[in-house]
Amino acid sequence: MTDRYARLIEQVLDDPGTVLLLGSMDSGKTTFARALLAGAVERGISAAYLDTDVGRTTVGPPTTIGLKHVLEAKHLEDEELALADGLYFVGWVSAQFHLLPLIAGTAKLMNVARGGGAELVVVDTSSLISGVYGQILKYHKMEVTRPEYVIGFERGEELDPLLGIARRFTPARVEAYPVHPEARPTTVDERAETRRARFAAYFSGNLHRWRVKPTVFLPTLPPDADLASLAGLLVGMEDGKGSCVGIGYLELAEDGGLRMISAVSEGARALRLGSTRITPDWTSTTRVDLRHLFGTE
Repeated sequence: MTDRYARLIEQVLDDPGTVLLLGSMDSGKTTFARALLAGAVERGISAAYLDTDVGRTTVGPPTTIGLKHVLEAKHLEDEELALADGLYFVGWVSAQFHLLPLIAGTAKLMNVARGGGAELVVVDTSSLISGVYGQILKYHKMEVTRPEYVIGFERGEELDPLLGIARRFTPARVEAYPVHPEARPTTVDERAETRRARFAAYFSGNLHRWRVKPTVFLPTLPPDADLASLAGLLVGMEDGKGSCVGIGYLELAEDGGLRMISAVSEGARALRLGSTRITPDWTSTTRVDLRHLFGTE
């Protein structure tokens, strides 16, 4: 890591708070986040990592926002970091079409991080940085996280609109840096394989199957719902106390009913339908518009 980025880490650790990271794909946000969190561990600073990039997740499975408390060096090891301490199910692998659950989930887990005593909270964001949706999403993430630092990693001046919003609407210290020198460009195929591997790892080991009543879903199923159309959909498992305990996927039972399959051993009080339909080998994910599925708007 160059001296410039190392100095930035030291400056943040000297006065820790909430750090919101901005940047397009392969700009080095996650690389910087891990280096910053490693520095916090070395200094004995209580830290948390809030991963809001639902497509290229580091904490938790794809389609979710994940929170990890980072108190020891082992918490930053890949396999350990993937095990979330808190989850919020968004339901799709892109920020587009899911701005509301992304903001709600970020706010919810931000409160958990602060309530857990984290002095440093590092918020990693998605690569959606352009256009109206990118600006709206990032503005509201700033609103619910209230960062002391907004740090952007950019090619050219691509982040100027977002950093301008941060300067005008928040009291945060706003910094712009070139793409991180340790960032490695990835191909579409590489990103798809990484996502497939993350799904496969999450659903590895002993899988549990539960019969599912049609009355447990959000959105509520219409009386004449075709249950077969739900096969393959990912669902968020809710404990009835306001927390997501994991994700599962639906399959059609031999008698025409539904089963849910998950690696989570505990049951769920309710299920949130996602917009992701998966294949058994995780090689394909397609988006499902639930309005069309249910014939409603």
